[in-house]
Amino acid sequence: MTNSDNGNLEVYGVIGICGVVSNLVARVLMDHGHQVIGTDLHKKDECDYLYTLNDYNLLLYLSEHPESFFYESNYIVTPPSLMETSNFFKKIKVYGKNILSVEDILESFKPKKPVVCITGTNGKTTTTTLLKHICRQVGLEPTEHGFRNLQGNIDYIPPLQARLNGDVAVLETGTFGKPGDLSIMVERSEPECGVVTNINPDHLDENLDFMSYARIKGEFIEYFKNKILIVNSDDPTIFGMLNPESSVITFGVDSPTAKIGSKTCWCGREIIITETITGSGSYNCECGINRPSPDYLAKDIDEANGNYTLQTPEGDVKVEMQLIGLHNVYNSIGAVAAAREFFKIPLNDILPAIKSFKGVPGRIEHLYDHNGMDVILDYGHNPAGIETVLRELKKVYNKITVVITVSSESGETGDIEILNNAIENGDFIVPASFASRKAAQKLDKYISTGKILFTDISSEEFKKGTLGASSDQVLAGVKTGLKCNTDALVCLGEAAFKYKENILKLKDK
Repeated sequence: MTNSDNGNLEVYGVIGICGVVSNLVARVLMDHGHQVIGTDLHKKDECDYLYTLNDYNLLLYLSEHPESFFYESNYIVTPPSLMETSNFFKKIKVYGKNILSVEDILESFKPKKPVVCITGTNGKTTTTTLLKHICRQVGLEPTEHGFRNLQGNIDYIPPLQARLNGDVAVLETGTFGKPGDLSIMVERSEPECGVVTNINPDHLDENLDFMSYARIKGEFIEYFKNKILIVNSDDPTIFGMLNPESSVITFGVDSPTAKIGSKTCWCGREIIITETITGSGSYNCECGINRPSPDYLAKDIDEANGNYTLQTPEGDVKVEMQLIGLHNVYNSIGAVAAAREFFKIPLNDILPAIKSFKGVPGRIEHLYDHNGMDVILDYGHNPAGIETVLRELKKVYNKITVVITVSSESGETGDIEILNNAIENGDFIVPASFASRKAAQKLDKYISTGKILFTDISSEEFKKGTLGASSDQVLAGVKTGLKCNTDALVCLGEAAFKYKENILKLKDK
C-alpha cells in the first residue's frame, strides 16, 4: 500500500461510505495522505454522516456501485458486514483488485500517538470528555470520530478514531457484554494507558450475570498488566481483579456517608461497603480484598459547589469545578491522574482546565428555571447511574421531582430497580415511559398518596432500541412534573436527552 510507480497516488475505493466504519476508514486513509473514492447504495438524503466528510476532497458515488468505481480504484476496502461468500464480494474479485479489510487498514496505519482508553459502567463519558478538555487547554489536540449524537465507544470506532489526525487519542471504550469484545477492541486501539472508573451491575441483559459482566471488564485490566493502569480503588470489584504484583495508579475519595451497600466479592461473599457512590466506598473482605490508600485522594469535599482538596504524590492541591456531585469528583480525579501520569501535564496546567470545564451535555445539565424550580436533564439510563445522580441532587436540593423516560437494558428487573431508586430519592415520581409506568402500576401506596403521578400517554407502549419514550411521552411527563411543588425537576433517560429541544420549548410556557 504505497504510491504507484508513475508517481501518482494510488486510489483506495471504500465501499459502504454511508456507514460509520467505512466513513472512518475513508478519513483515516485521507488523514494519512491517500486518495479515496467512496460508494454506497444509499441516496444522499439517507447518508446520515456525510457532514464528517465536508473538509475532505473525495469523489462519492451514491445510490449505486458504478463500474467506474472499480476501474478507478487500486485497492477496494470492504465493510465488516460484507461476507466473502456474498455475490457482491465475488463480483469485486472479478475485477482483480487488491481487496482490503478493516483489519488490514488497522494493521497498516498505526496510531503513532499517545493513546489512552477509558472504560467503566458509569462516568466514562465525563472522564473522557474532561481529559480531552485538559489536553486541548495545553495545546494537545485529541482525535475525534466526529459523529453527532453517537457515543462511538464500541466495535471498530475507537481503534479507527485512534488513527485519525490528532496529537493524542483519548478513547471511551464500552462493551456489547460479550466475552472478548472489549479485549479485541482495546488491542486494536493499541493504548499505553487505561482508566477504569467503576464496575457496577448495569447494562446487563437476562443472559449475563454481574460477575460475568465484570470479567469482561477484566479483559481490559488484563491488557494493561505491563502498561499504565489507573483505577478507582474504592471499587472492590475492580480491586479484586488486580494482580497483587501489578503496578497500578489508584484514585478515590474520603467522604463521610451514612449509606451502607453491598457487592458480591470474587470470593463469593457479600462485601459490606460504606458507600460514597453506588458500588464504591470503604470495604474490607475476609478474603483479603481491602480498600487501599489511593495515590490520588479527594478530601474536604464541597459537593454542592464542586470544590475539594486533592492529595497527590506531589502534595495537596485545591480543585475547583463547575460540576456538582460526588460522582463528578470521581470523574475528575480519574482525568487528573491520567493527565498527570500518562500525558505528563503539570498540575498547574491541569487545575485551571478543570475549573473551565462545563461538563457533558445531558449529564446533570441545567436547562432553565421554571417558577423557582430548576429543570435538569440527565442521560442516566441504568439503575446505579440513576441512583448516584439522584443521591447527589438530593444533597443540593431539598425536594426533587423525577421524570423517568427510561426503558432499562436489563428489562423489567432494571425498570423496577430504577423506579425504586427514584422513589427512595425523589419526592414526586412521573413514570413517563411505558416501561416505567408498567413498573409503577402495582405500587398502590405511592399512587394513592400522590407521590407517583401518571400521564395518559405513558400507557402507550413504546420502545425503540434503548429509547424508552416518545417525544410526546417525554413532554407529557415534564409538563406533569412542572406542576409539582419542588426545588428541582430532573428528567432522566436517553429519550429526555434526544428530545431536549422540545423540553426547552416549555421554558416560555
